[in-house]
Amino acid sequence: QERSLKKPKSASSFFFFKTCNKKLSRICGNSQSVGSRGISTLRNFLQSRNKVYTEQVYVRPPPWSDSLPTIYAITPTYYRFVQKAELTRMSHTLLHVANLHWIVVEDSDRKSAMVSRLLEKTGLNYTHLNVHVAEKLNSKGSGQRNLALKWLRDNFSVNDSNAGVIYFADDDNTYSLELFDEMRYTKKVSVWPVGFVGAVRFESCKVNASGKVYAWDVKYAQGRPFAIDMAGFAVSLQLILSKPDVYFRLHGIPSGHQETKFLEDLITLNDLEPKADNCTEVLVWHTRAQAPPLYRGYGDPYIET
Repeated sequence: QERSLKKPKSASSFFFFKTCNKKLSRICGNSQSVGSRGISTLRNFLQSRNKVYTEQVYVRPPPWSDSLPTIYAITPTYYRFVQKAELTRMSHTLLHVANLHWIVVEDSDRKSAMVSRLLEKTGLNYTHLNVHVAEKLNSKGSGQRNLALKWLRDNFSVNDSNAGVIYFADDDNTYSLELFDEMRYTKKVSVWPVGFVGAVRFESCKVNASGKVYAWDVKYAQGRPFAIDMAGFAVSLQLILSKPDVYFRLHGIPSGHQETKFLEDLITLNDLEPKADNCTEVLVWHTRAQAPPLYRGYGDPYIET
């Protein structure tokens, strides 16, 4: 299921609200008590509200711009109690990002009705895919990421003039809007710090005086050539299209090494483009919602949460 690949309607939905330009003190005067007189005055005021209300219109998502590269946010997701809450929170961030195409890939044999409804209601430009990986792998979510990469290669050609960037945006992270501005003009691979990951406050890259990444500021598996979290980099669409055989490896990869193996197949360290003020600002955090304690069997099972 997809919503238009390139140019969605500039105003997919509208929200209206009306604000009053008179204060309560002007309704009730200097009355010291609210009784029948105050209620009557308020009723008379509300009956004439059309004269004193103003109307404001909000549009979502931002209008599509032909001058901006497209951001393709790839999000693997799977069923759990907090899935809808996580996807809802994330969608509310993405609604503020111009020229964004959300590729949501479920780890399931079929697309769920819940995710389908949620995506349709957002008004976002999206593609909904699914693939179930039955094996228990160290590379959680990479089967879904690989399907999204295949979808991009099936729909775009390296010979096309498609300016864009790919970001692997998991549904259990928190994203600053600044992050999307930072990554939008990625030439090959851009990088930045990630908060609350690897058992430290943040992981980052080290940048020299020439603005080049030369090392990594991490505690976990420091010997990795690209010691970076999935949320800490973006790849240009053209680079992915130019290397059609590069995917995330699903087998024989130690835990935490998916990112480095993927990037080793694409670039060298010298190709990296440090963002977020030379990797000194944290603009994305691992903040997965904790599954709440639940009384099994309590409440209507048909009410979707």
